Amino acid sequence: MSCGEPHETDCSEVLDHLYEFLDHEMPEGDSTKFETHFGECSPCLEKYGLEQAVKKLVKRCCGQDDVPTDLRSKVMGRIDLIRSGQAVPDQDVSLGDTGRPAAAAE
Repeated sequence: MSCGEPHETDCSEVLDHLYEFLDHEMPEGDSTKFETHFGECSPCLEKYGLEQAVKKLVKRCCGQDDVPTDLRSKVMGRIDLIRSGQAVPDQDVSLGDTGRPAAAAE
């Protein structure tokens, strides 16, 4: 997505790192650049608002559940693969050794 307008920080960069911004996992300087971009770019601001709302809904509905350590490790490994540009296996990260969802396998 791009609004077609030139920005100091490109729309694709903002959208690629949106969750890092939402989770406060980026350096302050990058956060400031993103805030500036959202002030200039309504499509990115809309996407940010939508993702923020989804994140709040998930937290409200599922925030009391503990995430199994092995599932968290698998998801983080998948994220690292994606970030490094490596091929990502098609296997569902939520499946345990039994082939059932990790929560059901316990």
